[in-house]
Amino acid sequence: MKQSVFDTSSSDSQGTLVKPVSVDSFDVPAYAEYCSGLEEKCRAFWASQEGTLVYRRFRVPQVFAGQCKDMELSLGLQLAALKQSMDFAMDIPNFLEPWYGIGTVPAAYGAEYVWYDDQAPATLPLFRTVEEALAAEPKPIAETPVGRHILNMIEYFLEKTCGKVPMSFSDVQSPLNSASYLVETSEFFITFMDDPEAVLKLLERVTDLTIEFYEKQVKMIGQSLVLPGHGFASSRAFRGIGFSDDNSTMLSGQIHQDMCGPSMIRLGEAFDGFAFHSCGNWSAKIENIKTLRGLKTVDGAFTPQTDPAPNPTRPFGDSFSKTGVCVNARMVGSGDEIIKTTRELKKSAMKLIVVTYCSDPEEQKKVFNEIHSME
Repeated sequence: MKQSVFDTSSSDSQGTLVKPVSVDSFDVPAYAEYCSGLEEKCRAFWASQEGTLVYRRFRVPQVFAGQCKDMELSLGLQLAALKQSMDFAMDIPNFLEPWYGIGTVPAAYGAEYVWYDDQAPATLPLFRTVEEALAAEPKPIAETPVGRHILNMIEYFLEKTCGKVPMSFSDVQSPLNSASYLVETSEFFITFMDDPEAVLKLLERVTDLTIEFYEKQVKMIGQSLVLPGHGFASSRAFRGIGFSDDNSTMLSGQIHQDMCGPSMIRLGEAFDGFAFHSCGNWSAKIENIKTLRGLKTVDGAFTPQTDPAPNPTRPFGDSFSKTGVCVNARMVGSGDEIIKTTRELKKSAMKLIVVTYCSDPEEQKKVFNEIHSME
């Protein structure tokens, strides 16, 4: 088998390029029926303590870059991906997402997006210290330009699809990630040692803002809502809010558990649990993450083409077997590599979703059948 390496020339190793389609040309009833046909399998999987599902993720690069500001184009690209996805064998349908950057909490403090060419919108730190951030008075995210755009996008997507196409809420960042966007990076992490109480207070404050904004989205999306959302395989049958916690790599496992765990748990409690994501190899923190009440799902990259620092398979298979916690395993690569990696990862009594990015339906069908033959 050809050696697998991360492609540094690709702007999105997990992306699938499509051409946008018009809303009128997308068969909403057909897609709704397709999703309904897969829902019972998702429901049975979620109710079980073990099992394996296969999901071919369709992530459109433009949707998660500068073109996210155009909600009509974003919808057209996502509908094209949904239409194409129906040709690929999988157990979990793809969904719409009202993605508009990760700057929701910074927006509450007055941050505005910076638009670099061909990049996702960015925000710059607003405060020099944690104390300065605590002295500031944020407004509800829904009242900011970023928040209003996301809510308007949800309304637009629902209107154009008659509320019949599954949809997640917008990208969620963990309290740690959100707080780190507010304060200059070095100063922020030094404060974990110099004034941990101040950090805890800031984490609580951004948790309040996050819960309020995403509860609003849940109410708006209603019966179309799929969980955990964003980068996770998601379904109406699944539970828990999914969030990115990439900055956990900056802290020891115990400090992260003690300092960030309470706000993560509280965020999860508002949404019937949580799903944890970090880029890179976060296997050293598995045992700390496992202790957090409400953990439903963990996400990781498991092949070199997915992430330049993929996770080793054995710690995840050993640690999450017999726990009922779902492992959402992303695997960019050939069908043979996906099958090989799945065999290494999969343990008895494990709850596993294999996330593939196969380039054609034939390869996907081979992977789909081979993985299900392992059960």
